[in-house]
Amino acid sequence: MKILYSKHFPPGNFGAINLFGIIIARKDYGRLTDAEINHECIHTRQMAEMLVIFFYISYLIEWIVRLIQYRNMFDAYVNISYEREAYSNMYNIEYLKKRRPFTFKNYYKKTV
Repeated sequence: MKILYSKHFPPGNFGAINLFGIIIARKDYGRLTDAEINHECIHTRQMAEMLVIFFYISYLIEWIVRLIQYRNMFDAYVNISYEREAYSNMYNIEYLKKRRPFTFKNYYKKTV
């Protein structure tokens, strides 16, 4: 997994973002933990399953639906199914070895 460090990206309070399987982390955030890298690796697997472009399209659509549902940008973000799966399993470093394809779909109806 390639990790790049940037002075100004990602924006806001986010320490890292995964774009097309490349992790971009803020320099001032510091070194990513194994759990944070695992979180981003889970996203990379999700992207591969959704042929990348459909991952981003469905991610955006679900974020908009969750934004309408929760009326809060952060709550909408943490309730996206892709994020729910990644946050729920980021501390299980063995997760990707046992994960079944398209597991994120099990997180659509669950909410925080």
